[in-house]
Amino acid sequence: MREVFRTFLASAILWACLGAAAAAAQGPQLSQSQMPSQNRSGTPVDLELVLLADASGSIDDREIFFQRQGYADAITSDDILSAIALGHDGRIAVTYVEWGDQHSQEIVAPWTIIDGPESAARFAEVLTSTPRRAFGRNAIGSAITYAHLLIESNDINGFRRVIDFSGDSANSWNGISVEVARQAAIANDIVINGLAILCRDCSGRPVYYDLEEAYRRDIIGGPAAFVVTADDMDSFATAVRKKLLLEIAGVPDEETFHQRLAEARGETPRKVID
Repeated sequence: MREVFRTFLASAILWACLGAAAAAAQGPQLSQSQMPSQNRSGTPVDLELVLLADASGSIDDREIFFQRQGYADAITSDDILSAIALGHDGRIAVTYVEWGDQHSQEIVAPWTIIDGPESAARFAEVLTSTPRRAFGRNAIGSAITYAHLLIESNDINGFRRVIDFSGDSANSWNGISVEVARQAAIANDIVINGLAILCRDCSGRPVYYDLEEAYRRDIIGGPAAFVVTADDMDSFATAVRKKLLLEIAGVPDEETFHQRLAEARGETPRKVID
């Protein structure tokens, strides 16, 4: 089964790397014959994480930078840095990619090893200062494939590998089939988590269906995959921080994280109030 999906991905790279900007970016520049098999070599980290953010036509520039600021604030927060430090290697690898149509997947912040406040701050600075380059109608399958390729073609060896997908719709209008891209990632031990954005002023657009359920059914996948929902501007920042915390710490909820953190510090665990 894995060979079937790898064969598909070998042809899908032609979709994922189209466009002059994408070709010039730091992403994988691979021909079909060079398509990597599952990459388990390189610098060891606790987590390889692709932050895959919606930059399609429904998202204006103000909202793009609102999204980015939410991730920048989260990655530099005390809880996230503590979660990173709790890992076996004490470091993670993160890249931030914005996606639009089938020809538009753009690396905003390249792969960065985050192992403390300084590296987190450098990542956040790049994230918030890079111009927008992704546009177009939703091509979710192409975006997932591009993220998959970034994981397979780097020089990093993550104990866990995660695509963190966010958007305001589950519709995909062009490019690679979402289900084929999703199954290809899952077959190669990559987990896909989701952030369903519902709030109008934080990039979301009201849809006529249950977006969270659509993400569960059609987009996320892999062991312990989950969806977090942002309902308004305040909850967007909270949702981003929560999602990153659960992904980085590898725990089912915030209370478990704080229990582990307290144990590591020799303290009494504190209760988390939602």
